[in-house]
Amino acid sequence: MVSLQDEMTPRKDEVSSSKRVTSSPFSKLLGDYWLVITVLLLLISLLTHQVPLLLIMLLFFLTGGVARLWERYCLTRVEYQRRLSSNRAFFGDEVQLEIEVANRKLLPLPWLQVEDEVPAEVTLLKGKTTPGYSENRLFLNNLFSLSWYHKVKRRYPMRCLHRGYFAFGPTRIRSGDLFGVFNREMEIKQADYLTVYPKIVPLEKLGIPSNQPVGEVRIRRHIFEDPILTLGVRDYHFGDSLKRIHWKTTARLGQLQTKVFEPTTTTDMGIFLDVRTTRPTLWGSVPSLLELAIVVAASVSNHALKSRYRVGLYVNQYQRLVNEPIRIPPSQHTDQMRLILETLAKLHPLDAMPIARLVQNESQNLNWGSTMVVISAMPTDDLLSTLRRIKRGGRNVVLMVIGGSQPSISRDGLTVYHIREDIPWHELETVSIKGA
Repeated sequence: MVSLQDEMTPRKDEVSSSKRVTSSPFSKLLGDYWLVITVLLLLISLLTHQVPLLLIMLLFFLTGGVARLWERYCLTRVEYQRRLSSNRAFFGDEVQLEIEVANRKLLPLPWLQVEDEVPAEVTLLKGKTTPGYSENRLFLNNLFSLSWYHKVKRRYPMRCLHRGYFAFGPTRIRSGDLFGVFNREMEIKQADYLTVYPKIVPLEKLGIPSNQPVGEVRIRRHIFEDPILTLGVRDYHFGDSLKRIHWKTTARLGQLQTKVFEPTTTTDMGIFLDVRTTRPTLWGSVPSLLELAIVVAASVSNHALKSRYRVGLYVNQYQRLVNEPIRIPPSQHTDQMRLILETLAKLHPLDAMPIARLVQNESQNLNWGSTMVVISAMPTDDLLSTLRRIKRGGRNVVLMVIGGSQPSISRDGLTVYHIREDIPWHELETVSIKGA
Protein backbone atom coordinates (compact mmCIF):
# COMPACT_ATOMS: atom_id res chain seq x y z
CA MET A 1 0.00 0.00 0.00
CA VAL A 2 2.92 2.33 0.55
CA SER A 3 5.59 3.27 -1.98
CA LEU A 4 8.71 4.99 -0.75
CA GLN A 5 10.81 7.23 -2.94
CA ASP A 6 14.37 7.93 -1.95
CA GLU A 7 14.86 11.55 -1.05
CA MET A 8 18.31 13.11 -1.42
CA THR A 9 18.03 16.75 -0.41
CA PRO A 10 21.43 18.44 -0.14
CA ARG A 11 21.69 21.24 2.35
CA LYS A 12 24.57 23.56 3.20
CA ASP A 13 25.04 24.13 6.89
CA GLU A 14 28.19 26.25 6.71
CA VAL A 15 26.69 29.73 6.96
CA SER A 16 23.42 29.64 8.85
CA SER A 17 21.84 31.06 11.96
CA SER A 18 22.32 27.69 13.67
CA LYS A 19 26.13 27.85 13.48
CA ARG A 20 28.10 28.84 16.57
CA VAL A 21 31.92 29.17 16.56
CA THR A 22 33.90 29.18 19.81
CA SER A 23 37.50 28.72 20.96
CA SER A 24 38.52 26.11 23.51
CA PRO A 25 39.18 27.28 27.11
CA PHE A 26 42.85 26.31 26.79
CA SER A 27 43.19 28.33 23.60
CA LYS A 28 41.63 31.37 25.28
CA LEU A 29 43.89 31.04 28.31
CA LEU A 30 47.07 30.59 26.30
CA GLY A 31 46.04 33.30 23.85
CA ASP A 32 45.66 35.82 26.69
CA TYR A 33 49.18 35.16 27.98
CA TRP A 34 50.97 34.48 24.71
CA LEU A 35 52.18 38.05 24.19
CA VAL A 36 52.90 38.44 27.92
CA ILE A 37 55.17 35.39 27.84
CA THR A 38 56.87 36.71 24.71
CA VAL A 39 57.59 40.10 26.33
CA LEU A 40 58.89 38.46 29.50
CA LEU A 41 61.29 36.29 27.51
CA LEU A 42 62.50 39.37 25.59
CA LEU A 43 63.14 41.35 28.79
CA ILE A 44 64.96 38.45 30.45
CA SER A 45 67.16 37.90 27.38
CA LEU A 46 68.06 41.61 27.19
CA LEU A 47 68.81 41.88 30.93
CA THR A 48 70.91 38.73 31.02
CA HIS A 49 72.41 39.22 27.56
CA GLN A 50 71.45 35.66 26.65
CA VAL A 51 71.40 35.34 22.85
CA PRO A 52 70.01 31.75 22.91
CA LEU A 53 67.14 32.95 25.06
CA LEU A 54 66.49 35.71 22.55
CA LEU A 55 66.38 33.14 19.74
CA ILE A 56 63.96 31.03 21.80
CA MET A 57 61.79 34.12 22.27
CA LEU A 58 61.76 34.79 18.52
CA LEU A 59 60.91 31.17 17.77
CA PHE A 60 58.15 31.23 20.38
CA PHE A 61 56.81 34.49 18.95
CA LEU A 62 56.75 33.23 15.35
CA THR A 63 55.32 29.84 16.28
CA GLY A 64 52.64 31.38 18.48
CA GLY A 65 51.79 33.98 15.87
CA VAL A 66 51.38 31.41 13.12
CA ALA A 67 49.34 29.17 15.44
CA ARG A 68 47.06 32.04 16.44
CA LEU A 69 46.43 33.01 12.82
CA TRP A 70 45.78 29.37 11.95
CA GLU A 71 43.32 29.02 14.83
CA ARG A 72 41.53 32.22 13.85
CA TYR A 73 40.93 31.27 10.22
CA CYS A 74 40.85 27.45 10.35
CA LEU A 75 37.05 27.20 10.26
CA THR A 76 36.53 30.08 7.82
CA ARG A 77 34.90 28.87 4.60
CA VAL A 78 34.59 25.35 5.87
CA GLU A 79 31.41 23.79 4.45
CA TYR A 80 29.63 20.81 5.95
CA GLN A 81 26.75 18.77 4.57
CA ARG A 82 24.84 15.84 6.01
CA ARG A 83 22.55 13.80 3.76
CA LEU A 84 20.25 10.84 4.25
CA SER A 85 19.54 8.72 1.18
CA SER A 86 15.91 8.59 2.34
CA ASN A 87 13.92 10.38 5.02
CA ARG A 88 11.53 7.44 5.37
CA ALA A 89 12.24 3.73 5.63
CA PHE A 90 10.57 0.48 6.53
CA PHE A 91 11.73 -1.78 9.32
CA GLY A 92 14.82 -3.68 8.14
CA ASP A 93 15.66 -1.28 5.29
CA GLU A 94 19.14 0.05 4.75
CA VAL A 95 19.64 3.82 4.62
CA GLN A 96 22.86 5.62 3.79
CA LEU A 97 24.21 8.55 5.78
CA GLU A 98 26.60 10.74 3.79
CA ILE A 99 28.91 13.34 5.34
CA GLU A 100 30.71 15.88 3.17
CA VAL A 101 33.30 18.42 4.37
CA ALA A 102 34.96 21.01 2.12
CA ASN A 103 37.80 23.46 2.80
CA ARG A 104 37.28 26.34 0.37
CA LYS A 105 40.33 28.48 1.12
CA LEU A 106 44.11 28.51 0.65
CA LEU A 107 44.87 27.67 4.29
CA PRO A 108 45.23 23.87 4.63
CA LEU A 109 43.80 22.05 7.61
CA PRO A 110 46.16 19.43 9.07
CA TRP A 111 43.32 18.07 11.19
CA LEU A 112 39.57 18.55 11.26
CA GLN A 113 37.43 16.59 13.70
CA VAL A 114 33.72 16.13 12.95
CA GLU A 115 31.45 14.76 15.68
CA ASP A 116 27.86 13.94 14.63
CA GLU A 117 25.13 13.03 17.08
CA VAL A 118 23.24 10.01 15.77
CA PRO A 119 20.43 7.89 17.26
CA ALA A 120 21.51 4.69 18.99
CA GLU A 121 18.41 2.89 17.67
CA VAL A 122 19.79 2.95 14.10
CA THR A 123 22.48 0.32 13.55
CA LEU A 124 25.57 1.73 11.80
CA LEU A 125 27.22 -0.95 9.65
CA LYS A 126 30.54 0.94 9.60
CA GLY A 127 32.09 3.87 11.42
CA LYS A 128 33.39 4.54 14.91
CA THR A 129 30.95 5.70 17.58
CA THR A 130 31.23 6.69 21.23
CA PRO A 131 28.49 7.05 23.88
CA GLY A 132 26.56 10.33 23.76
CA TYR A 133 25.26 12.59 26.49
CA SER A 134 21.99 10.63 26.76
CA GLU A 135 21.21 6.94 26.76
CA ASN A 136 19.85 6.75 23.22
CA ARG A 137 22.43 9.00 21.53
CA LEU A 138 25.85 8.25 20.05
CA PHE A 139 28.68 10.32 18.60
CA LEU A 140 29.90 9.39 15.12
CA ASN A 141 33.53 10.57 15.02
CA ASN A 142 35.50 11.46 11.89
CA LEU A 143 39.00 12.89 11.51
CA PHE A 144 39.95 14.58 8.24
CA SER A 145 43.05 16.21 6.80
CA LEU A 146 42.16 18.77 4.14
CA SER A 147 44.49 20.63 1.84
CA TRP A 148 43.48 23.88 0.15
CA TYR A 149 40.21 23.71 -1.80
CA HIS A 150 39.78 20.08 -0.87
CA LYS A 151 36.51 18.16 -0.39
CA VAL A 152 35.98 14.79 1.29
CA LYS A 153 32.89 12.55 1.37
CA ARG A 154 32.24 9.58 3.63
CA ARG A 155 29.27 7.25 3.48
CA TYR A 156 27.87 5.13 6.30
CA PRO A 157 25.25 2.45 5.62
CA MET A 158 22.70 2.00 8.42
CA ARG A 159 20.20 -0.76 9.11
CA CYS A 160 16.82 0.34 10.48
CA LEU A 161 15.95 -2.25 13.14
CA HIS A 162 13.75 -0.02 15.33
CA ARG A 163 10.68 1.94 14.35
CA GLY A 164 10.71 5.58 15.39
CA TYR A 165 11.33 9.20 14.47
CA PHE A 166 15.06 9.85 14.76
CA ALA A 167 17.14 13.03 14.68
CA PHE A 168 20.65 13.26 13.21
CA GLY A 169 22.53 16.20 14.67
CA PRO A 170 23.69 18.56 15.98
CA THR A 171 27.26 18.44 14.67
CA ARG A 172 30.46 19.74 16.27
CA ILE A 173 33.46 20.56 14.08
CA ARG A 174 36.90 21.23 15.60
CA SER A 175 40.15 22.31 14.01
CA GLY A 176 43.26 24.28 14.86
CA ASP A 177 46.96 24.79 14.22
CA LEU A 178 49.49 22.18 13.19
CA PHE A 179 50.88 21.85 16.72
CA GLY A 180 47.53 21.36 18.43
CA VAL A 181 48.10 24.33 20.74
CA PHE A 182 45.14 26.45 19.61
CA ASN A 183 41.84 25.05 18.36
CA ARG A 184 38.39 26.32 17.51
CA GLU A 185 34.98 24.63 17.55
CA MET A 186 31.90 25.16 15.40
CA GLU A 187 28.49 23.74 16.33
CA ILE A 188 25.80 23.21 13.70
CA LYS A 189 22.44 22.77 15.41
CA GLN A 190 20.39 21.97 12.33
CA ALA A 191 19.24 18.34 12.25
CA ASP A 192 17.97 15.82 9.71
CA TYR A 193 15.17 13.41 10.56
CA LEU A 194 14.50 9.80 9.64
CA THR A 195 11.13 8.10 10.10
CA VAL A 196 11.31 4.32 10.37
CA TYR A 197 7.93 2.69 9.83
CA PRO A 198 6.90 -0.29 11.97
CA LYS A 199 7.14 -3.78 10.57
CA ILE A 200 4.23 -5.00 8.42
CA VAL A 201 3.56 -8.72 8.21
CA PRO A 202 0.76 -10.75 6.57
CA LEU A 203 -2.08 -11.89 8.80
CA GLU A 204 -2.64 -15.57 9.35
CA LYS A 205 -6.39 -15.82 9.66
CA LEU A 206 -7.30 -19.01 11.51
CA GLY A 207 -11.02 -19.71 11.65
CA ILE A 208 -11.81 -16.48 9.79
CA PRO A 209 -13.28 -16.47 6.26
CA SER A 210 -10.54 -15.76 3.77
CA ASN A 211 -12.44 -12.87 2.23
CA GLN A 212 -12.72 -11.05 5.56
CA PRO A 213 -9.74 -9.34 7.22
CA VAL A 214 -10.92 -9.63 10.82
CA GLY A 215 -14.00 -10.52 12.82
CA GLU A 216 -17.59 -11.16 11.83
CA VAL A 217 -18.08 -8.69 9.01
CA ARG A 218 -21.23 -9.10 6.96
CA ILE A 219 -20.54 -10.11 3.39
CA ARG A 220 -23.65 -8.29 2.28
CA ARG A 221 -22.93 -4.75 1.10
CA HIS A 222 -24.92 -2.00 2.78
CA ILE A 223 -25.35 1.57 1.56
CA PHE A 224 -23.99 4.25 3.90
CA GLU A 225 -23.44 7.95 3.57
CA ASP A 226 -19.81 8.97 3.17
CA PRO A 227 -19.19 12.09 5.32
CA ILE A 228 -16.07 12.88 3.29
CA LEU A 229 -17.89 13.18 -0.04
CA THR A 230 -20.51 15.96 -0.01
CA LEU A 231 -23.12 15.69 -2.76
CA GLY A 232 -24.97 18.94 -2.04
CA VAL A 233 -27.32 20.59 0.46
CA ARG A 234 -31.05 20.51 1.24
CA ASP A 235 -33.42 22.25 3.61
CA TYR A 236 -33.09 21.36 7.27
CA HIS A 237 -35.53 18.72 8.54
CA PHE A 238 -36.45 18.20 12.15
CA GLY A 239 -34.10 15.64 13.70
CA ASP A 240 -31.09 16.38 11.48
CA SER A 241 -27.81 16.40 13.35
CA LEU A 242 -26.25 19.80 13.92
CA LYS A 243 -22.95 18.33 12.66
CA ARG A 244 -24.49 18.06 9.20
CA ILE A 245 -25.56 21.69 8.89
CA HIS A 246 -23.75 23.61 6.13
CA TRP A 247 -23.21 26.92 7.90
CA LYS A 248 -21.88 28.91 4.93
CA THR A 249 -24.91 28.11 2.78
CA THR A 250 -27.21 28.70 5.79
CA ALA A 251 -25.75 32.19 6.24
CA ARG A 252 -26.09 32.97 2.53
CA LEU A 253 -29.70 31.75 2.17
CA GLY A 254 -30.89 32.81 5.58
CA GLN A 255 -32.32 29.41 6.52
CA LEU A 256 -30.82 26.17 7.83
CA GLN A 257 -29.30 23.91 5.18
CA THR A 258 -28.18 20.30 5.74
CA LYS A 259 -25.35 18.55 3.91
CA VAL A 260 -26.23 15.63 1.65
CA PHE A 261 -23.51 13.00 1.40
CA GLU A 262 -22.85 10.60 -1.45
CA PRO A 263 -23.98 7.01 -0.87
CA THR A 264 -21.28 4.36 -0.59
CA THR A 265 -21.04 0.63 0.05
CA THR A 266 -17.56 0.92 1.58
CA THR A 267 -17.36 -0.14 5.21
CA ASP A 268 -15.41 1.87 7.76
CA MET A 269 -12.92 0.28 10.12
CA GLY A 270 -11.70 2.06 13.22
CA ILE A 271 -8.53 0.59 14.75
CA PHE A 272 -8.11 1.49 18.43
CA LEU A 273 -4.61 0.96 19.83
CA ASP A 274 -3.97 0.83 23.57
CA VAL A 275 -0.35 1.79 24.35
CA ARG A 276 -0.61 0.69 27.98
CA THR A 277 1.16 -2.63 28.56
CA THR A 278 0.92 -2.85 32.38
CA ARG A 279 -2.00 -2.93 34.77
CA PRO A 280 -3.67 0.48 35.27
CA THR A 281 -2.42 0.71 38.84
CA LEU A 282 1.22 0.28 37.78
CA TRP A 283 3.68 2.60 36.05
CA GLY A 284 6.14 1.54 33.40
CA SER A 285 5.92 -0.35 30.14
CA VAL A 286 6.75 -3.69 28.53
CA PRO A 287 8.52 -2.65 25.29
CA SER A 288 8.09 -6.03 23.58
CA LEU A 289 4.29 -5.95 24.05
CA LEU A 290 4.04 -2.37 22.81
CA GLU A 291 6.10 -3.12 19.69
CA LEU A 292 4.03 -6.25 18.98
CA ALA A 293 0.82 -4.24 19.36
CA ILE A 294 2.14 -1.61 16.92
CA VAL A 295 3.14 -4.32 14.42
CA VAL A 296 -0.39 -5.77 14.66
CA ALA A 297 -1.99 -2.33 14.19
CA ALA A 298 0.15 -1.64 11.12
CA SER A 299 -0.52 -5.09 9.65
CA VAL A 300 -4.29 -4.94 10.21
CA SER A 301 -4.42 -1.42 8.71
CA ASN A 302 -2.50 -2.52 5.63
CA HIS A 303 -4.66 -5.61 5.15
CA ALA A 304 -7.90 -3.71 5.65
CA LEU A 305 -6.98 -1.01 3.14
CA LYS A 306 -6.13 -3.70 0.59
CA SER A 307 -9.55 -5.21 1.33
CA ARG A 308 -11.14 -1.86 0.36
CA TYR A 309 -12.05 -0.73 3.85
CA ARG A 310 -11.91 2.92 4.84
CA VAL A 311 -9.47 2.65 7.73
CA GLY A 312 -8.93 5.02 10.65
CA LEU A 313 -6.59 4.91 13.63
CA TYR A 314 -7.22 6.03 17.21
CA VAL A 315 -4.61 5.91 20.00
CA ASN A 316 -5.00 6.74 23.70
CA GLN A 317 -2.05 9.10 23.50
CA TYR A 318 -1.98 12.86 22.99
CA GLN A 319 -0.87 14.41 19.75
CA ARG A 320 2.27 16.50 19.84
CA LEU A 321 1.60 20.08 20.97
CA VAL A 322 -2.15 19.34 21.07
CA ASN A 323 -4.09 18.23 24.14
CA GLU A 324 -6.19 15.76 22.14
CA PRO A 325 -5.84 12.02 21.55
CA ILE A 326 -4.38 10.78 18.28
CA ARG A 327 -7.21 10.58 15.79
CA ILE A 328 -7.02 9.67 12.08
CA PRO A 329 -10.57 9.47 10.62
CA PRO A 330 -11.38 6.54 8.29
CA SER A 331 -10.37 7.10 4.69
CA GLN A 332 -9.25 5.27 1.57
CA HIS A 333 -6.99 8.08 0.41
CA THR A 334 -3.73 6.99 -1.19
CA ASP A 335 -1.79 8.68 1.63
CA GLN A 336 -3.82 7.06 4.43
CA MET A 337 -1.43 4.16 5.00
CA ARG A 338 1.56 6.48 5.03
CA LEU A 339 -0.18 8.71 7.57
CA ILE A 340 -1.00 5.71 9.78
CA LEU A 341 2.55 4.36 9.60
CA GLU A 342 4.10 7.73 10.44
CA THR A 343 1.77 8.02 13.44
CA LEU A 344 2.65 4.52 14.65
CA ALA A 345 6.35 5.23 14.20
CA LYS A 346 6.22 8.16 16.64
CA LEU A 347 4.29 6.47 19.46
CA HIS A 348 5.74 6.23 22.97
CA PRO A 349 4.68 4.05 25.95
CA LEU A 350 2.77 6.69 27.95
CA ASP A 351 -1.03 6.66 27.69
CA ALA A 352 -3.13 9.81 28.11
CA MET A 353 -6.47 8.20 28.95
CA PRO A 354 -8.02 4.77 29.47
CA ILE A 355 -8.65 2.97 26.21
CA ALA A 356 -12.28 2.36 27.26
CA ARG A 357 -12.96 6.11 27.35
CA LEU A 358 -11.34 6.62 23.95
CA VAL A 359 -13.41 3.82 22.41
CA GLN A 360 -16.62 5.22 23.92
CA ASN A 361 -15.93 8.78 22.74
CA GLU A 362 -14.79 7.98 19.20
CA SER A 363 -17.35 5.26 18.48
CA GLN A 364 -20.00 7.98 18.30
CA ASN A 365 -18.22 9.53 15.30
CA LEU A 366 -18.03 6.29 13.29
CA ASN A 367 -20.71 5.41 10.77
CA TRP A 368 -23.28 2.83 11.70
CA GLY A 369 -22.10 -0.58 10.47
CA SER A 370 -18.44 0.25 11.03
CA THR A 371 -16.05 -2.41 12.26
CA MET A 372 -14.15 -1.56 15.44
CA VAL A 373 -10.86 -3.35 16.10
CA VAL A 374 -9.40 -2.81 19.57
CA ILE A 375 -5.78 -3.86 20.19
CA SER A 376 -4.74 -4.06 23.83
CA ALA A 377 -2.23 -5.92 25.98
CA MET A 378 -4.19 -5.13 29.16
CA PRO A 379 -7.94 -5.23 28.46
CA THR A 380 -9.80 -4.03 31.55
CA ASP A 381 -13.30 -4.92 32.71
CA ASP A 382 -14.35 -1.36 31.81
CA LEU A 383 -13.13 -1.89 28.23
CA LEU A 384 -14.94 -5.22 27.91
CA SER A 385 -18.24 -3.80 29.16
CA THR A 386 -17.87 -0.86 26.74
CA LEU A 387 -17.25 -3.17 23.79
CA ARG A 388 -20.23 -5.37 24.70
CA ARG A 389 -22.47 -2.31 24.90
CA ILE A 390 -21.27 -1.10 21.48
CA LYS A 391 -21.75 -4.60 20.07
CA ARG A 392 -25.35 -4.66 21.28
CA GLY A 393 -25.82 -1.33 19.49
CA GLY A 394 -25.31 -3.05 16.15
CA ARG A 395 -21.60 -2.54 15.43
CA ASN A 396 -19.02 -5.17 14.55
CA VAL A 397 -16.48 -5.33 17.41
CA VAL A 398 -13.19 -7.24 17.46
CA LEU A 399 -10.80 -7.39 20.43
CA MET A 400 -7.18 -8.46 19.89
CA VAL A 401 -5.33 -9.29 23.11
CA ILE A 402 -1.56 -8.91 22.81
CA GLY A 403 0.80 -11.37 24.52
CA GLY A 404 0.45 -13.08 27.86
CA SER A 405 -1.39 -16.31 28.45
CA GLN A 406 -4.63 -17.27 26.75
CA PRO A 407 -7.13 -14.70 28.08
CA SER A 408 -10.18 -16.01 29.89
CA ILE A 409 -12.67 -13.50 28.48
CA SER A 410 -16.35 -14.15 28.29
CA ARG A 411 -17.30 -13.48 24.70
CA ASP A 412 -20.93 -12.37 25.18
CA GLY A 413 -21.12 -11.77 21.45
CA LEU A 414 -17.60 -10.32 21.16
CA THR A 415 -15.04 -11.59 18.68
CA VAL A 416 -11.86 -12.02 20.72
CA TYR A 417 -8.44 -13.08 19.43
CA HIS A 418 -5.19 -13.74 21.25
CA ILE A 419 -1.92 -12.76 19.58
CA ARG A 420 0.89 -14.71 21.17
CA GLU A 421 4.43 -13.47 21.75
CA ASP A 422 6.19 -16.82 21.38
CA ILE A 423 8.49 -15.32 18.75
CA PRO A 424 10.08 -11.88 19.32
CA TRP A 425 8.23 -9.21 17.35
CA HIS A 426 11.28 -8.30 15.24
CA GLU A 427 11.57 -11.92 14.02
CA LEU A 428 7.92 -12.25 13.03
CA GLU A 429 7.11 -13.31 9.50
CA THR A 430 3.37 -13.59 10.11
CA VAL A 431 1.08 -12.48 12.89
CA SER A 432 -0.51 -15.61 14.36
CA ILE A 433 -4.06 -14.92 15.51
CA LYS A 434 -5.71 -17.48 17.76
CA GLY A 435 -9.38 -17.39 18.73
CA ALA A 436 -9.88 -16.90 22.45
